[in-house]
Amino acid sequence: MTGDIATIGYGLAALGPAIGLGIMVAKTQEATARQPEVAGALRTNMFISLAAIEALGLIGFAAGFVF
Repeated sequence: MTGDIATIGYGLAALGPAIGLGIMVAKTQEATARQPEVAGALRTNMFISLAAIEALGLIGFAAGFVF
């Protein structure tokens, strides 16, 4: 068996942000359907949260190179 255990670790680390993004988008769509008048505020909060969740994935990716 060749390779590095870091590739498996990054694959597992990518699952967290992927699940988080899916749940976040689903809940934002649900909230927009319930109250269309707050769609702008929900969209803004969604994009801020998206940046934070994606940052976690990128930190996990960079950690594989550092350690």
